[in-house]
Amino acid sequence: MDLLRHLRIFLAVADEMNFGRAAERLGMAQPPLSRAVRRLEEDLGAELFDRSRRQIRLTPAGTVLLDEARDLVAREQRTRSLVRRARHGDLGTLRAGVPPDTSAAVLGALLAACAERAPALRVDLQEVTTDEQLRLLVSGGLDVGLLYAPVDATDLVLGPEAGVDLGVVLPRTSPLARLPEVALADLTGHDLVLFPRSAAPGWYDRTLEICRATGFVPARVRHARNPEFVIGLVTAGRGVAFDQGLVACKEPRVAWRPLAGRPLTQRIRAAWPRQSPHPGAPQFASVATDVLTRDRTTAVPSGDGDDTPRPWSVVFG
Repeated sequence: MDLLRHLRIFLAVADEMNFGRAAERLGMAQPPLSRAVRRLEEDLGAELFDRSRRQIRLTPAGTVLLDEARDLVAREQRTRSLVRRARHGDLGTLRAGVPPDTSAAVLGALLAACAERAPALRVDLQEVTTDEQLRLLVSGGLDVGLLYAPVDATDLVLGPEAGVDLGVVLPRTSPLARLPEVALADLTGHDLVLFPRSAAPGWYDRTLEICRATGFVPARVRHARNPEFVIGLVTAGRGVAFDQGLVACKEPRVAWRPLAGRPLTQRIRAAWPRQSPHPGAPQFASVATDVLTRDRTTAVPSGDGDDTPRPWSVVFG
């Protein structure tokens, strides 16, 4: 059975709520249209229309199928359109989500690399949290995303990860700022300034899990999205924060120190829909991973005043 053809017939009948008008709309006779609907019902094992009244109605099973059928037919049409454009060298526009805290340098390098390696691909970058990206990728609002791992992505294809070790941001006047590196357990008694859980639930939970497992149970968790707000809370003595070193480079009143044993590794991973993926999504994922891993060092102040690079690493799987 040609499922998509039968779904289109089902949708026409569902829109018209009349077999005759649906047949006329599709340019076919009514008997074969009715047989096609019956064949679909037999294949699915459920009646889709209640024919017991003068005006047909969708059954509960038909109501469930309606949205799914619209989605499947729309995906098929989109896939055909993307393949046709790709055949002629036009990959179209790729809607790509990136984390809100992505630096200007990374954004510039990413767009430049895409223009160089995929000139037929127009990239529309959108600033979206990991949780929002997951919803948009499943609903079709995004074609590819860069997510903070771990994530629950059963309907998505996951690309390679890029990871960077995080250190701790402290008030420069803190006694811990005089140490070359800080153990998580040394932070006992401090509040922790962390991004809201709704932004990246998996990474949020993992961060607190690692803290507790290594002896640091924050006295209080304060939430902050904006890096400047993070700096303000740390300088005011309202907590410590975890960072790659970018925050410390902007504010002389705070200090960045590596964490002993490197227990916190922030990982970012490309993902795209498993069904009807944009043909440019895997290419964007490859470019993004290269940008994050190639020459991605963060200059951070070390204990002796020198700058210490913190490179990204790549993890496949």
